Amino acid sequence: MALILLLPAVLYQLCAGQPGPPDSPGRIAVVGAGIGGSAVTYFLHQQFGPQVQIDVYEAERVGGRLATLTVNSQLYESGSPSIHSLNLHMQDFVKLLGLKHRREVPGRSAIFNGEQLVLEETDWYLLNLFRLWWHYGISFLRLQMWVEEVMEKFMRVYKYQAHEYAFSSIEGLLRSLGGEHFVNMTHKSVAESLQGIGVSQRFIDDVISAVLKASYGQSVSIPALVGAMSLAGAQGNMWAVEGGNKLVCSGLLKLTKSNVIHARVTAVSLHSTEKKHLYEVQYERDGTLGSDYYDLVIIAAPMHKATFQMSFLNFQPPLAELARSYHRVVTSIVHGYLNASYFGFTDPKLFPFASVFSTDSPEAIFHSLESLCPVNVSAGFRRKPPQEAGVWRVLSSRPLDRKELKTLFKSYYSVQVIEWQAFPNYSTVSPSKSLPPVLLHDGLYYLSGAEWAASSVEMIAVAAKNVALLAFNRWFELSEKIDQQDLMHRLKTEL
Repeated sequence: MALILLLPAVLYQLCAGQPGPPDSPGRIAVVGAGIGGSAVTYFLHQQFGPQVQIDVYEAERVGGRLATLTVNSQLYESGSPSIHSLNLHMQDFVKLLGLKHRREVPGRSAIFNGEQLVLEETDWYLLNLFRLWWHYGISFLRLQMWVEEVMEKFMRVYKYQAHEYAFSSIEGLLRSLGGEHFVNMTHKSVAESLQGIGVSQRFIDDVISAVLKASYGQSVSIPALVGAMSLAGAQGNMWAVEGGNKLVCSGLLKLTKSNVIHARVTAVSLHSTEKKHLYEVQYERDGTLGSDYYDLVIIAAPMHKATFQMSFLNFQPPLAELARSYHRVVTSIVHGYLNASYFGFTDPKLFPFASVFSTDSPEAIFHSLESLCPVNVSAGFRRKPPQEAGVWRVLSSRPLDRKELKTLFKSYYSVQVIEWQAFPNYSTVSPSKSLPPVLLHDGLYYLSGAEWAASSVEMIAVAAKNVALLAFNRWFELSEKIDQQDLMHRLKTEL
């Protein structure tokens, strides 16, 4: 009888000696409240559960490069204007938050080489195809097939993430999608890749250069993967959020009940205990210094010296240098009357285009010029014709001077200028330089390095999900869900 009575105590002692599953992290810090920071906050909340406290540090505004400004009492997108329909995470966010797609307002485009329009879009699809064939042969078909092949492989990532697989490096993620070919596309230029599939140099100079200038303010020497993502958007199927794209960011942070701290993070320092690492996040707010401790830290802000200086302390060996140069793009929001004669239309009533893209020409004073619609589009809304004062967004490499503004506009009421360290400076990419790491230290992650593979809202949303899954799988030691090879074959056999 005594032996039976002692049995529960013996079993308890045996079980107590066995390591159980680790507790969930108590606190997580996310640095940056743009689409990367807000998305990773949601995915972390989804993975670890609502009991985990998440603090989101933001030095400027929630939304980052998803931003709006006011012109004549109406809001307009000043940052990323549209989202690709293949971005499934953003589609899910919009449904989850009860937001709506903005009403689409059709508009025609043209390409300008600094002297004249070299390609003009019409309202007839078949006529547009005929014009492309007449000017460039079958180059546009070869381009379309190339972009579709790249995007088809990229879409595999959503299946991987649905099964909670994660990757500890961007190269590993790309390799899982398209093999070494995808990794090589981060070093090989888009011009070289398109030439290799038979796209004509004239098509590259006229069309491809104009699209990439409008997207990144850079030339056809940017990496092929970046170019493919940009060209996918140029083929249409784009949408925007009613009320402004930034509502996705603020909505996700509100949904997860995250604690948004409006402060500039100055340093992250490592403090180790017997059982785990702790990270001290040091910050400055309104001239006052502060700090707090976290189990996990995710950096969701671009690490470039011009605008984001942050130190890493107490790491042995020291963390690798993350700072890389970013490319400046200037956005000018102009409320005024377009000078249609600059584009060859003496009568402004005959100017039919909502947007004009510039080729990579020394004569061109802008990258792109676009007639903007407000973020709230009513059922009866119409674009302002050039003979009426409208709101235009002009992208350029530097602020436009008075003479250049007078060249593009007959007259104007206001000009608002935003200078962005908007995108990675892809001219610094070389085959010998690897992509930035995702895993900086056990419990310290860098999300924004994914921009160097391709800078787009969809790439950052995918990177956010990957970081959240990686943090979860590493915390609970689910190694079978990390850096697995041949996932497409594995998922097919599992299903």
